[in-house]
Amino acid sequence: MTTNEFQVTGMSCGHCEAAVRGEVSKIAGVESVAVSAKDGRLVVTSAVPLSDADVIAAVDEAGYTAARV
Repeated sequence: MTTNEFQVTGMSCGHCEAAVRGEVSKIAGVESVAVSAKDGRLVVTSAVPLSDADVIAAVDEAGYTAARV
């Protein structure tokens, strides 16, 4: 298992968290996604190493901005 943490900007509510969780969950190999609008954090656990660019693109698709921590 691989765990990656990202800082996400622009989230403010549960709907924001759900949007990010939904997009990131679509990435092949993702096992779990934990999102906190309060902390601006995204933690992705995967069975295989993920490309930071793929995760950042998924967050962008949800309408937010992410950077690897």
